[in-house]
Amino acid sequence: MGFKPAEHGYLIMAEGEFKAALMQEPDIEKWVRPFSMGGDFIKGDKRFCLWLVEEGWESIPYIQNRVLACEQWRSEQTKTGDAYKLKDVPHLFRQNKKFVDGLYLAVPAVSSEKRDYVPVGFVTNGMIPGNQLYVISNAELYHFGVMTSQFHNAWMRVVAGRLEMRYRYASDIVYNNFVWPDPTDEQRERVEACAQAVLDAREAHEGDSLAMMYDGISPMPADASESDLKKFDQRTYDDLLTAHRALDAAVEAAYGVDFGGDEERIVGHLLKLYVRATAGE
Repeated sequence: MGFKPAEHGYLIMAEGEFKAALMQEPDIEKWVRPFSMGGDFIKGDKRFCLWLVEEGWESIPYIQNRVLACEQWRSEQTKTGDAYKLKDVPHLFRQNKKFVDGLYLAVPAVSSEKRDYVPVGFVTNGMIPGNQLYVISNAELYHFGVMTSQFHNAWMRVVAGRLEMRYRYASDIVYNNFVWPDPTDEQRERVEACAQAVLDAREAHEGDSLAMMYDGISPMPADASESDLKKFDQRTYDDLLTAHRALDAAVEAAYGVDFGGDEERIVGHLLKLYVRATAGE
């Protein structure tokens, strides 16, 4: 899980706020990184944060003022909460020693139940993840392929919690209990090739958010409004859907089965693998 900010808006900035601050104080650019919660990641909303893990920012008045305001706010919060406990380090989010700065695979904690796939993706721009975004450090194309396949999403639909009706992904329940395939070299290469095809299809729709793309390839719910239906008809992601279907088949083959996308059989197979994997506990 990413970093919990607990900062009342003093360390995080919307895109417009960041641009205005940059005009006022150009020196802050070195100390600002992209920031995202799960919802931001899916919708493509841009936010930024003051990332002050190294020394040198103390001489910049704009940053000083925001840090002092954060310190004041945290000191006024409930003493048992995270915010108050961080009052002596008002320039930092809650520590996360498991985070490895660099390339990672991002998994939103909450996603719409109307989507066939939870939109996961690689992060390469130094974005700092919030606590509603899970992180898999040093992930490779193969891991992305399995994570974004029907196999993993079918498992998630059965074991994940819910926020209202939305899927609530959890590292301990969903990810840690998921039994990965044991592919041959050829099967792994096939998964990687199909995973790259998914990324290429996304790239072909540059400018569209993950929400737009993955709402577009999932069946429109029966209770959809007329405006939703109109938006759905105006946009097509057949190339992305085709890439996902090929990836689903490749991951099935990596598990040594051919269920033709039958989700009930997929879940049954994964449950058998889970029982086998935990039999000695």
